[in-house]
Amino acid sequence: MSSHYFTSPEGPGRRRTLTVTLRGTRTSVQVDSGVFSAERLDPGTTVLLETVGDPPPSGILLDLGCGWGPIALALAQASPGARVLAVDVNERALELTRLNGAGHGVEAWRPEDLLGAEPDLRLDALWSNPPIRIGKPALHKLLRTWLPRLRPGALAHLVVAKNLGSDSLQRWITAELGLTADRVASAKGFRVLQVRGA
Repeated sequence: MSSHYFTSPEGPGRRRTLTVTLRGTRTSVQVDSGVFSAERLDPGTTVLLETVGDPPPSGILLDLGCGWGPIALALAQASPGARVLAVDVNERALELTRLNGAGHGVEAWRPEDLLGAEPDLRLDALWSNPPIRIGKPALHKLLRTWLPRLRPGALAHLVVAKNLGSDSLQRWITAELGLTADRVASAKGFRVLQVRGA
């Protein structure tokens, strides 16, 4: 199990600059050891960014489990009139997201701090490459916390590897959360699930 899913990395990092393409825009970002996908833009994130349509132009958009911030940055670039939030439990990831999102208005938060400050937070969109490897109980708790915060009709897009349970997760969302969940894309071994707020 990779510790970056649960804790902040200890010891010195190995920060470096990486050039990535986010929805057609070449962007230089800072990445570091101890943060998810520190060597490249993760393939699942790439599938998500290449297959989902434009996010809402305004409102509150969330990157759930932001890592170094590629999804949050893509949301902010596509919707400069929106408020873009990014949450993660890894402090080094939040620091990188703040750095990479500087100038785009991205706000990076620990989940409990954001919900403590804004307990009635409602979302107009949620995009995520969720941390499947934290295990089903922790993943289900995470999704129970955030998916019901979608405004009625608002959409969440989750990218999940087929071999890591995308189909069972789709069924769980429908059965346990009572939300409509549809597979809207499939590429490179990943599936994109679309969840509609009730």
